Amino acid sequence: MNFGKMMKQVQQAQAKMAEVQEELKNETVEASAGGGTVKVVMTGDMQVRSIDIDPASVDPDDIELLEDLVGAAVNEAIRAAQELAGSKMAAVTGGMNIPGLM
Repeated sequence: MNFGKMMKQVQQAQAKMAEVQEELKNETVEASAGGGTVKVVMTGDMQVRSIDIDPASVDPDDIELLEDLVGAAVNEAIRAAQELAGSKMAAVTGGMNIPGLM
């Protein structure tokens, strides 16, 4: 393969990956825990946009449960955001596993 042609393809892929990373900033995923009592909205670049807690789920005598629900919802949102980013990047890289990409 021609080295110049290969370098051009690499540069095109890099530009497309940068576009996808910008797009991910505007896409969101939502996750919940506790039957929807805690909801988290996160962007595709893993920034938390919002956390919604049903006031009825707040028990002052059991704050640990609420903490666990928030943690579970955030972790699920992270998983969903990683999955979204991975699928979008796979479309650019043709499914190649590029270390350090995501």
